[in-house]
Amino acid sequence: MIVTSAVRHAAAGTAAVLFVLPVPAATASPVTSVVPVTSAASAVSGLPGASAASDASGASRREPTQPVRHHVDPARLDRKGTQVQPLPGAPSVPSLSALSWVVADASSGEVLAARNAHRKLPPASTLKALFALTALPHHEPSEQHTVADSELTGIGDGSSLVGVKEGYTYKVSDLWNGVFLSSGNDAVHVLAAMNGGWESMSRQMQDKARSLGAMDTHVVSPDGYDAPGQVSSAYDLAVFGRAGLQDPEFTRYCSTRYADFPAGSWSYGIANTNRLLTGENGVARYPGLLGIKNGYTSNAGNTLISAARRGDRTLVVSVMNPQGGGGLAVYEEARELLDWGFEAVEQVQPVGSLLPAHTKAAAGADSRAVSVPREGAAAKAMAVGKAEAAAKAEAVGKAEAAGNAPRGGAEAAAVPGKDSAAGAAPSGASVGLPLALVGSACAAALALWARRRRSVDRVS
Repeated sequence: MIVTSAVRHAAAGTAAVLFVLPVPAATASPVTSVVPVTSAASAVSGLPGASAASDASGASRREPTQPVRHHVDPARLDRKGTQVQPLPGAPSVPSLSALSWVVADASSGEVLAARNAHRKLPPASTLKALFALTALPHHEPSEQHTVADSELTGIGDGSSLVGVKEGYTYKVSDLWNGVFLSSGNDAVHVLAAMNGGWESMSRQMQDKARSLGAMDTHVVSPDGYDAPGQVSSAYDLAVFGRAGLQDPEFTRYCSTRYADFPAGSWSYGIANTNRLLTGENGVARYPGLLGIKNGYTSNAGNTLISAARRGDRTLVVSVMNPQGGGGLAVYEEARELLDWGFEAVEQVQPVGSLLPAHTKAAAGADSRAVSVPREGAAAKAMAVGKAEAAAKAEAVGKAEAAGNAPRGGAEAAAVPGKDSAAGAAPSGASVGLPLALVGSACAAALALWARRRRSVDRVS
């Protein structure tokens, strides 16, 4: 009889606890919660068969399929000669006289073809592209600066000049027009002085080149003037061109054909020296050209970085020191590379990439790394979903209880109604919680029964 009374109290306590607790929607293993992570990674990578990873039948799970990637030999661009991987029907690569050149997709960074891509050569004024990438962010275009005489010292003999004068005040945008259109070394000297001085600017440019993955470039003179040990490569110049296209200010300056340059109370017109952009001196304009930068010194010969857009495709090319055809050959050889690139873009496999090494590694690990942050996100989403589901279930349960509907059934139906992923895959903690409360209720009921029993004994 004593045992029966204890059991009756325990059962009553258990029933009271169970009455207010939600009914678990399922007793799935906690491992099931990993499935949405795999599915999310597959969906992001665009992988086929992603739904197979979340098969509710519990079939054996397979590793997600890796995205299809072109095989690129990382050492291929280090080889001498022309590097290209044509598919059947691809157009032939043009035969050019330049010592070094690169043609690449500006969006993906994939190198479509190259010749002696990492050969170190003097860059001439194409180095001004790296100067702009380094110095442009430091001053607003509308900022005004009065030129000091000391800022115009040390300009090399025979340098191209835009006409900057000491004591005159210029807007920063005027100075950048002088850099991009007239290739003015005087404008470069002034802007370098505004950014820490000549030596500091050289170090900043060197650091910028390394951060972009341009390892062939050694900066001695920020304006590109010939200096012992100053070199770059067609690969690095293409890297600078691609990076410049991602900066709207850089793109605006490098694609400007004509501008007015101030000279005190009046101004004079300056024209971009990139003939592919202006169509002057017997060179036809290239359709869709975005400009960038040309250069020439007696030691470097003619050099050029150009980019052009056709439809939704943008290409960047770099050409260094053509050996034939005169001073305009650099433009015509760049034209041939652009024409070939737009025709061959879907008919060749890449032979390299303009992306920095750390960016390439991150891109290669995308399908693996994506599961790490998304796992945490999925867990948080599941927890939020459960909390919201519980709140809704309680509201629905109260409403249905008023209509004599069973509370437990209302909650069981409401939980998966919020989020099927959260409702169908409760975690181990959520399933174990009711069991722990039931045990506590039983213990409390037994303690209450024992206390009443002692009171009865004392009365007797």
